[in-house]
Amino acid sequence: MPRMFDLIRANALSSHQMMSASKGALRLPAAEMVEILVLIAEHNKIFGANARFTLAAWDEASAKTIVADPSTPKEVLEYWLDPKNLRAPLFSLLLENESVPLTKIAELAATLKGEWIDAMIASPRIRKSRHVQNDLSSNKELTGVQAARVRELITGKSAEAHSPEQPPTPPAVADLAARLETHAPEPTAPPEPQLPPSVAESTPEASDSETESALVAFFTEHAAEIAAEGEKPFQPIGGIHEEFHHGPEAEIKVAAASASASSAPLLMPSAAPDHKPIAPRKLVNPEDEKRGSVLQKINRLDIKGRINLAMKGSKEERSILVRDGTKIVAMAVLDSPKISDGEVEKFASQRNVLEAVLRAIPMKRRFVKNYAVVRNLVFNPRTPLDIGLGLMKNLLVQDLRNLSANKEISDTVRKLALRMFKQKSEAASKK
Repeated sequence: MPRMFDLIRANALSSHQMMSASKGALRLPAAEMVEILVLIAEHNKIFGANARFTLAAWDEASAKTIVADPSTPKEVLEYWLDPKNLRAPLFSLLLENESVPLTKIAELAATLKGEWIDAMIASPRIRKSRHVQNDLSSNKELTGVQAARVRELITGKSAEAHSPEQPPTPPAVADLAARLETHAPEPTAPPEPQLPPSVAESTPEASDSETESALVAFFTEHAAEIAAEGEKPFQPIGGIHEEFHHGPEAEIKVAAASASASSAPLLMPSAAPDHKPIAPRKLVNPEDEKRGSVLQKINRLDIKGRINLAMKGSKEERSILVRDGTKIVAMAVLDSPKISDGEVEKFASQRNVLEAVLRAIPMKRRFVKNYAVVRNLVFNPRTPLDIGLGLMKNLLVQDLRNLSANKEISDTVRKLALRMFKQKSEAASKK
């Protein structure tokens, strides 16, 4: 009996069967089903879109097994290596799969950017390939840090410092955590009165062993990445100026207060007529002043200091550090035991954060259980396509309807949202 794959390639199935196949609904092993989906996605104009939707939302664990297998068909591997189909959890496995030609990886090395380049630099297979390293070095999208790391790979200098196989020993990490306080800036406000030892020991900051343990664990796990970033300064996604905008209402209030102050009469001292008039004091929004103080503090910190602050700091400090252009700092915010669900809901809707942050949020079970987080991620135009499509099945009918009309979202997401809205509406009407 012919394989289902061969029947589909020969156009020997009915439309109903092809629809089932494009939805991944055939009773076949996962690897065979994915091979069929790739065939439909690449070569069938009628059901290709359905197949692409299905592949984008394919179970991650199953997909990892498939892309790591050297016997997986070339077409399947190349499909998930196509820049428009890239999925971060699969990319590193594809790089190590010997069935993926280095020539194909070299093509990507010259064109990709951001986290994809980071994954290539960390790949043991690419570390052994001078050809791919040379193509990486020609990539015009490299950041300064990435370019330096590629040069080290090519020249062989300090490459060991970046090798993930050589993490620091636990004593070294413990010593590093103990010295983190040396990265803290001078206080910008008058110091608080010294508490008696009995009171100080009872404060959450002094007894928060959970945060301290999380910090040491983070440094242990990401030692190679932290070392690779060097002394990269704080560079927020979107720029500093965005931190001082609190919406039209706030700006109107500040402007009105300033106008009112400028129209008030000048104060003239009667006893000293030769003195100059005293101009009214310029009004400053207290929230802007506070945020500016936090930014000054963060700007004085190196990467280790910013990670320390991301794990131990305040809500205000986390809201700024999550926008850090250095990925390892932004990711530390999500690992902080102090972070609240409300903060994550806000982060999930932000466009001025790294794509890696939006990918990491749904990977944490605590966050993905929060419906508001899921909804905000799907509605965020910056959320990677595969993440958004995978989360859409959890949306309520009304949100699917609103999503289908949201012109800021890609056509792929809107069309699937409309289809799911109709399906759920029809199912509800039959009950």
